[in-house]
Amino acid sequence: MQYIRIRNLREDMDLTQTDIAKKLFISQRTYSYYESGGHDIPTEILVRIADLFSVSVDYLLNRTDKKDVNK
Repeated sequence: MQYIRIRNLREDMDLTQTDIAKKLFISQRTYSYYESGGHDIPTEILVRIADLFSVSVDYLLNRTDKKDVNK
C-alpha cells in the first residue's frame, strides 16, 4: 500500500522527507520507504504522523476522506 496522502500532506506543508523524518526520530530512508509503500508503517509511527499533520489515522489509511479528527 502506498501512502499517497502522507506524501501529499508533507508536500502541502513544503517539507522534505528529511524534515518529517527528524520530527519522527527516524531516518529519511525509513520515511521514504513508508511513503512509497516499501515498508508498512508501525502503529506508533502512524499515530505520530497523524498527530503531526492533525489528521486522523483513518484519513491516512484511506478509510475516510475527512481530515479532521474531530468531525
